Amino acid sequence: MARRKRLTPANPAFLSEEPPAGAASAFARPAPIATVARDASSAAAMDELAETLSKARAEGRLVLALPLAEIETGYLVRDRLKADDEEMRVLKESLRARGQQTPVEVTELGQGRYGLISGWRRCRALVELAAETGEARFGSVLALVRRPAEASDAYLAMVEENEIRVGLSYYERARIAFKAVEAGVFETRQDALRALFHTASRPRRSKIGSFLGIVEALDGVLAFPETIGERQGLALAKALEADPALGARLADILHATPPENAEAEAAIIAQALAGPAVPKESARPTGEELVPGVFLRRRGDALTLSGPGLTDTLQADLAAWLKARG
Repeated sequence: MARRKRLTPANPAFLSEEPPAGAASAFARPAPIATVARDASSAAAMDELAETLSKARAEGRLVLALPLAEIETGYLVRDRLKADDEEMRVLKESLRARGQQTPVEVTELGQGRYGLISGWRRCRALVELAAETGEARFGSVLALVRRPAEASDAYLAMVEENEIRVGLSYYERARIAFKAVEAGVFETRQDALRALFHTASRPRRSKIGSFLGIVEALDGVLAFPETIGERQGLALAKALEADPALGARLADILHATPPENAEAEAAIIAQALAGPAVPKESARPTGEELVPGVFLRRRGDALTLSGPGLTDTLQADLAAWLKARG
């Protein structure tokens, strides 16, 4: 009869709910290949993110917070001559309550400096708020870094932004074209007009071009040039072209009697366009010319003497003669 093999009792450690010491860590540790794959994936993700951010910045799509002290607001000749006080007040209240909603546009100048392309009013409002409140949040500006291929592209960006947001006067449009040519950005005035106002109709560009003569003759002389209306501006441009000396005469008048407001300046311009008052010729005396320059006329019971020949001496002699006749 075969002998039956006696079973050995089970190892209590295998029956325990808790794994033996060291067993858990041995089985939980990932395989080396998994660690390598995870690290490679993380590095690739970081590289992709860095590349995306770098590309976004290069293309001007990444908004940066830049210290206002690093922004050169005079990088371009500004097209807006003045900021309306009420507009600035509203803008400052918006920035105070909601922060900056729209970034400005800048270009890198090197050594941590940036040239302002568009957004001059926002920068000015932030500077004023920083001075008034002392709050650090107003010490920086949200900006998009652009890379204009040429200076003309920067000027175009500035003009287009202002045309969309607030609009420009004819004088301001002509002035930025004039200054861009003066700075060597464009070769001729016509080139500047075509590039900066390419979306404008031909008649509108022609009117802007007419104001170039006013800018050339009176820039820095007029106190309120942005308020000159289309009709008066075109008349002034035509008059300056016909009489180049008109600009100097008008400048002398404005320096002698500086206008207090736009209406007063417009009145001075209108008077200059009308020309000096021509005194009316005095009516030639009627009647019989007794002697050169003395005329006698009778109407009923009245005798009238008139003319340039009447003098105090003649009056005295006539009075003495009449008295002598008794």
